[in-house]
Amino acid sequence: MHIFDTLRSFVALGGPVVALLLVLSLIALAAILVKLQQFHTERVGRHAPARRSVAAWRRGDVAEARAVAEKDSSVVGACLAAAMSLASRRAARADIEEEIVRIATGRLHDLQRGFRLLDAISQIAPLLGLFGTVLGMIEAFQQLQSAGNAVDPSVLAGGIWVALLTTAVGLAVAMPVSLVLTWFETRLENERVAVETLTAELFIPHQPELTAAPSAVHTEASPRHAR
Repeated sequence: MHIFDTLRSFVALGGPVVALLLVLSLIALAAILVKLQQFHTERVGRHAPARRSVAAWRRGDVAEARAVAEKDSSVVGACLAAAMSLASRRAARADIEEEIVRIATGRLHDLQRGFRLLDAISQIAPLLGLFGTVLGMIEAFQQLQSAGNAVDPSVLAGGIWVALLTTAVGLAVAMPVSLVLTWFETRLENERVAVETLTAELFIPHQPELTAAPSAVHTEASPRHAR
């Protein structure tokens, strides 16, 4: 109850701008929780099974390599399983490369969903806070003008700090969202690099099934600017 009372007091002091910022913070929190669940389900950053699969492939244990890759639900695992399946059927190099790029691009794009929303919130929250502060300062100086010579400095100071409250709330919403978004983007970039490096290990010269390394998976280098 104490938290709700504090929120009510913030809304009462800051007005509709603070209320809107609180709504944006709830939307951002929901989006972050959804992305955390998705990253967990997609096993982002957990590449131990993929490395075991590649190691088995390189020592010639194709059955073990494929079994481990097919049980791995990560993006890397899906790419490895598809590449190994096609390689075992003596598919052309171009077909294998195309399938790796297709799977990786689609899965990484799905992991990137929601980044644009978080980016928008992190950018608009401080601007909304500043907007609320400007409105509050205008109101405070209007009261100062109407008071004429009977100016009460305490009333003016109170109006100013209430106006600055919206900027503080906007920054409080934007900063953690921006940090979490940067963390998500870093994890996604690491996943993209893992796809490229681990699938490339399948295409070493001494492997009879494959003769050349696949082209790099073409995803956006900076997910934030791609949203």
